Amino acid sequence: MEIVLVALFLLGYLVISTEHVHRIDKMIPALLMMVLAWGLLFMSPFAMEQWLNPSNEVLTTLTGNSEARVSLMQATLMHHLGKTAEILMFLIGAMTLVELIDHFDGFKAVLPLIKTRKKYALLWVICIITFFLSAIIDNLTTTLVMIAVYRKLVHKAEDRLWYAGFVVMAANAGGAWSPIGDVTTTMLWIGQKISIAPLMIETFLPSLLCMVVPLVIARWLPVFQGELTVPEEKGNSKGRTELLLGIGFFLMVPVLKAVLHLPPYMGMLFALGLFALYAEWKSNRTFKLTEFNEEQKPYSPTMKSLEKVELPTILFFLGILLTVASLESMGMILQLGQSVQEAGISTSVFMGILGIASAIIDNVPLVAGAMGMFPFPMDHEAWHLLAYTAGTGGSILIIGSAAGVVAMGMEKISFGWYLKKIAPLALLGYVTGYAIALLMA
Repeated sequence: MEIVLVALFLLGYLVISTEHVHRIDKMIPALLMMVLAWGLLFMSPFAMEQWLNPSNEVLTTLTGNSEARVSLMQATLMHHLGKTAEILMFLIGAMTLVELIDHFDGFKAVLPLIKTRKKYALLWVICIITFFLSAIIDNLTTTLVMIAVYRKLVHKAEDRLWYAGFVVMAANAGGAWSPIGDVTTTMLWIGQKISIAPLMIETFLPSLLCMVVPLVIARWLPVFQGELTVPEEKGNSKGRTELLLGIGFFLMVPVLKAVLHLPPYMGMLFALGLFALYAEWKSNRTFKLTEFNEEQKPYSPTMKSLEKVELPTILFFLGILLTVASLESMGMILQLGQSVQEAGISTSVFMGILGIASAIIDNVPLVAGAMGMFPFPMDHEAWHLLAYTAGTGGSILIIGSAAGVVAMGMEKISFGWYLKKIAPLALLGYVTGYAIALLMA
């Protein structure tokens, strides 16, 4: 059974990681892999030699008859579904809140903050805004926003490719030091592997250096010499209130967890509810939330924003996390972690390898697997190192992160161009940050 499940996982993973080649959305293999994995377990309850019950206690053999074993597996599945649902509800709330801010042109208010027209100075401004904005919202949305911003200033196609590459590095670096900046850090936070203050203290400097080192080298790149020959853009500041309000609500989420001990997804949904209430009032609506116009489009900005939530992404996370949970429930991931330790590979080196692997393999299942490998307590140095490596390692290849894939599509960046021009800079930044993280551990 173990061999069959591992083969299924590797096959599904291969299809997911080669999405850019065959154009099959990664949601599809993730969902199929999830159902097949748990289906095999439920069909053959006597085939497993060991099982982890919901409290993570190892059962050498599943006791009882087939019905009793299936009942135990159902309880385990519901346990993992509950943990996964916390992450998914957090993401749905965050995505909708971002769309509401965008509905009021909140992100266009960033443009007036950029005054310089020198190419190198502009690169610094763009990257610094990206670094901090991605820590507050998320690296994927920040990449979308900042590409739209610099496009109003940089018109030459070749120059835009370079700016996009640096935006990807800055967005991934910014998301790594915040519990709400990247899906992987959110997973670690909700999974009670990290807490807010220690994460920021331990990963901020490595993440910052991961971005700054490539920026310093960019000073000698010909593409960033000289000034931009474009007219001054006044931008759009009408959404400034909504931008500041949205950022405030995002920052409220960790505060609610610290003060009221609410789970992060509850705080995010509360923030969404408050902003949605403001959005309905701002729109001066006099009709019901479910009413539609003649084109069957919702009037409500909240309903419009919910329409734009990327359901395929949510379903992908559901599929991949529950597939990993099936392997974890059989004790296979825990055994892998024990094998790593028995082989004499230090945890720090292993986390660094995972970071490099995240440039090729999606970092969500990597982190999900690593969380089940080691029984380290909350805020152990290994979890902080994992947050950094998994968050920033994806910058090494254009397909290694959601931010990179978005930039690839928006600016038509080829895999080869990024590998030749940006990957060496991203790798140098990653290694520098990793070295600093080891020194701080």
